[in-house]
Order: sequence, then C-alpha cells, then structure tokens
Amino acid sequence: MTSVRMKIAVLGATGQTGQYLVSQALQQGHTVTAIVRNPGKLTVHHDNLKVVEADIFSADSLGTHFKGQDVIMSCLGFPASFISAVTGYTMSMKAMISAMREARVNRIITMTSWYTEPNSGTQSSYLIRFLLLPMIRSVLTNMYEMEQFLQETGDINWTVVRPPGLKNLPASAQEFLTHEGYFVPNDSGQPAGSAVGRGDVARFMLSLLNSNAWVKKGVAITTK
Repeated sequence: MTSVRMKIAVLGATGQTGQYLVSQALQQGHTVTAIVRNPGKLTVHHDNLKVVEADIFSADSLGTHFKGQDVIMSCLGFPASFISAVTGYTMSMKAMISAMREARVNRIITMTSWYTEPNSGTQSSYLIRFLLLPMIRSVLTNMYEMEQFLQETGDINWTVVRPPGLKNLPASAQEFLTHEGYFVPNDSGQPAGSAVGRGDVARFMLSLLNSNAWVKKGVAITTK
C-alpha cells in the first residue's frame, strides 16, 4: 500500500511513545514538526524533522506551528496524582482544538487508554480492578473528560486510540485487534490483552493517516 506523505505536527514527541511515532513517521517519508517543551530531549535528527518549542496549553503558541500541517498527532501523557485532579489532557486538548481551528487543520489523532470510562473495568481481573485502576484513576478520569470534549467538537475529525498497558518495545509485525469501546473483548467478553509495545501504538496511529476507519471514534487496540 503506498501511503500519502503528510505534514504531521507531533505533541509529546519526547515521550516514550512519541519518540517511536516520530521515527516511524520519518521512515515512512512524512514531514514532522515535533512540538516539545524541551528540545534537548529529542535525540532524533533528520532532514524532514523540525523541532520547535511551544506551550502545549496555549492555543496561540501552538497555532504558529499548526499552520500548513495535514494532521496533528498527540502522545502527550501526564502523571497520576493522588492529591489533586489531573487536568493536562483536557487543558492541552482545548488549546490544540482552538489552534487547529485557527490554522484550519481538521484531523487529530491522540491516545488515551483502556478503561477510561468509569464502569468499563468491571470485567477486568481483580488485580487490574482493585490495584492498578485506582492507582491511575486520576489519569483515566481526565482522559475520559478529554474524550467527552472531543465528542462535542463536530467540526474536527478526531480519533482516540486506546491501548491497554504499554511496554517499551519497538513496533512488531503483529496484527491488531480493534474494538470500538473501552477495551478489546475476547470471545467471552473479558478484556483480551494486557500490554502493547509503544512502537506498535505508534504504528497503529500512523496507519490511520491513510484510512477513515475510526474518524470521530475511540478505538481500543491490542496485538494478536
């Protein structure tokens, strides 16, 4: 399949998933603008890569770099907190959407996680339900708020990619299993899969550039 070469702005480019996304995008021949807080953290150098500094919570700051892009891709992540609510996902997304409208870019692909919807974890294992999910609930809650915000933006072609746990592994050639929902179920409706390589998440996100399969939808993914 020949892919169309695109101009992509990547947020969260210095994060673990973001770094895979940037290198794969460049390998595929795309032109990448990496929007980062700390340019020193991005170790990739390439003729088709431009690294710029911006405030991810400011539409004005982002707008300059969104002009002329075909698509915005976000791998931004924010740490869990027991003390206060996590707000980074919604605050950065509101700034991005605002900047996209200003720059007339209408495609965004972002990532959240399985189980963002509060009741979606009830089928999962005891360990996930009572140990893992409470630990990251503050993150999942804000991811869910961001998903709700996107659902209300009628003029933007958004896609939310939901991986389960993440492993720091490069892309494999494994087939993806996808489900429109908050996890990928097996034949008996239980969640199928526990962790996916970050390189595979990046590979799936980039595969959406040549497809309208999940426009204005959230898609849970895992590998076979």
